[in-house]
Amino acid sequence: MHGVTLTDVIKKYGETQVIHGVDLEIANGEFCVFVGPSGCGKSTLLRMIAGLEETTGGRIDIAGTDVTHEDPAERGVAMVFQTYALYPHMTVEENMGFGLKMNGHPKAEIKAKVAEASRILKLDEYLSRKPKALSGGQRQRVAIGRAIVRDPDVFLFDEPLSNLDAELRVEMRVEIAQLHKTIGATMIYVTHDQVEAMTLADKIVVLRKGYIEQVGSPLHLYDDPDNKFVAGFIGSPAMNFLNGTVTNAGVHVPAIDQTIPVTVAAMPAEGTPVTLGVRPQDMEITAVGPLTCDITEHLGGVSYLYLDAATGERLVVEARESGRNDTSGTVGVTFDPACAMLFDATSEARIR
Repeated sequence: MHGVTLTDVIKKYGETQVIHGVDLEIANGEFCVFVGPSGCGKSTLLRMIAGLEETTGGRIDIAGTDVTHEDPAERGVAMVFQTYALYPHMTVEENMGFGLKMNGHPKAEIKAKVAEASRILKLDEYLSRKPKALSGGQRQRVAIGRAIVRDPDVFLFDEPLSNLDAELRVEMRVEIAQLHKTIGATMIYVTHDQVEAMTLADKIVVLRKGYIEQVGSPLHLYDDPDNKFVAGFIGSPAMNFLNGTVTNAGVHVPAIDQTIPVTVAAMPAEGTPVTLGVRPQDMEITAVGPLTCDITEHLGGVSYLYLDAATGERLVVEARESGRNDTSGTVGVTFDPACAMLFDATSEARIR
């Protein structure tokens, strides 16, 4: 169980740079999730840690040792891929122990390690089955078991749940969280799904276009984002963003025809364009206003109302109890100004 340190890590493909000077420290035993949209560099960064992609510049340390140019087999890592990559002619037990067998480990040691991994992952009753007789979730557990038996310093997960259906994804999320709690190993996990990131991570690294936008715990990123991108990416449904202008009374927002008395320490000068952000659960519907309810999604205990403004902007409001009734015609919204966040209209940086 060891940590990982990235120092000014760079990746280029020819003249195209895809990872830009990443500095990151992942503590021993920490569950760190790389999250971001497609093409942000999260899988590339993970593969660089694994040694599957050459590092163009900078340094990668695992367990205090510089492994920047070491072969993957020498790095003390085990990787779980999006595809299970199980041998179809082998049983679960044989699949899990195959890597150890190829490296010349004694049969008794292989059997003991497979038995322990099987116990942790609740695979005992499937050890004699072939992969074709397993569900998708069971196959992924076998792939994780194959990593566990290697007893690596660091576990690397590259979108391991993306091939599973919705119900299995939730199941496997819980199982991976329990696995981390049980073995306490350092884990780095890549996903584009911010819900997975929020539910699994001790630390989230938000990436965009090869740069780290912000690093922190799930709740820290949710409550205190550094910029509009992080605020919009962390949280489901996403934060509502409305164009506004600073006035002497706060921020005037044309979309909702209101001036919001927002106060921040570094309030811009009057007339400055800004973006005001409010989360759907912080908003409430009012009977009168300039917004048109386009669609209502009823999800049982909660409903989401999609509201269109004359300015072309769209809001999502989370409604419970009486607010869950179907809404038609024009409505307004209200919210506590203390819940609102301000962002620079040009740089998208948070105004605090």
